[in-house]
Amino acid sequence: MKLQRMNRRAIALGAIAASSALVLTACGSDDTSSGGGASASSTGNASSIKCDNAKGQLLSDGSSAQKNAIDAWVAQFSKACGVQINYKAGGSGAGVTSFTQGQLAFAGSDSALKPEEVTASKKVCTGGQGIDLPMVGGPIALGYNLSGVDNLVLDAPTIAKIFDSKITKWNDPAIAALNKGVKLPDLKIQAFHRSDESGSTDNFTKYLKAATPTNWTYSGGKAWQAKGGQSAAQSSGVAAQVKQTNGAIGYFELSYVADGVKAVSINTGASAPVAPSSDSATKAIADAKVVGVGKDLSLKLNYATKADGAYPITLVTYEIVCDKGNKADTLPATKAFLRYIASEDGQGLLPNLKYAPIPADINAKVRTTIEGLS
Repeated sequence: MKLQRMNRRAIALGAIAASSALVLTACGSDDTSSGGGASASSTGNASSIKCDNAKGQLLSDGSSAQKNAIDAWVAQFSKACGVQINYKAGGSGAGVTSFTQGQLAFAGSDSALKPEEVTASKKVCTGGQGIDLPMVGGPIALGYNLSGVDNLVLDAPTIAKIFDSKITKWNDPAIAALNKGVKLPDLKIQAFHRSDESGSTDNFTKYLKAATPTNWTYSGGKAWQAKGGQSAAQSSGVAAQVKQTNGAIGYFELSYVADGVKAVSINTGASAPVAPSSDSATKAIADAKVVGVGKDLSLKLNYATKADGAYPITLVTYEIVCDKGNKADTLPATKAFLRYIASEDGQGLLPNLKYAPIPADINAKVRTTIEGLS
């Protein structure tokens, strides 16, 4: 009988421990991506977050490029304020569409709102409209998986021809000329692009149009237009395909370059090829200009930069929100969350996650705009 009582006590304690573990898991980051970087729980300062009257839950969707940053921010914000934030990361196109249909508190997009999307947003932003708030910067890495090749240099014309199925072998003379002394295999190139509408695609093709217009003649946009290649959904999907395929190359944010996937350095015409990094992306973003009107803070990036140390394939992810006419039940939590991620602590998480903080002068305007949301 004594042994039975001891066994029952052990089972009860085990159940309590399991329940506690589930509670802790529910409070943590829902990071199922393959991205690297520091964990959210070891960075940031949740105690500095100003919750105000934030409560309930927020629904959001959009850019998968910023997912690793959102996961880290949500972990800190939810711990401090008890607000549940569900971010789907279904792609920029899906996020903007859902936002203009009134389904979301805010959306994430790697491209600024188009005029027709601003018009659509006025139907759900009573007395106002959707605006773009630049929040996450970072390079779009060209991740590759090529056995025996640890360092690879490409330039804009070569990249364009690879993704337009005009260069199909890794030992092509054009690639060899950029990688003297590197033994390139006689292997077919497997180029992966996004199957969903994506701001990453929009920014990647804007780079190709700006840097090599004679080799990239497509009009561009969130939907992939070039011929051939293979596709996968979201950044995580493209990265997964590259990881498991020898001879593969694809485009996704730097946080997905890990576990056998390496990043291409780009010959921009500067003094040396430039590798993607938080610093090299920040140098490129610092050259951007605010072109948005009113409270909109959309940016124009210089994709054809030849500045030393500036990585040209860089994107800025915007959080899209109503300037006026936000829903009363979600406005406090929306403002509190946006305030936190634009704060020094929020932006301070980004380098450890392989993203680039928004330059201080632009971010100051973002913070002011957030305080005026209504």
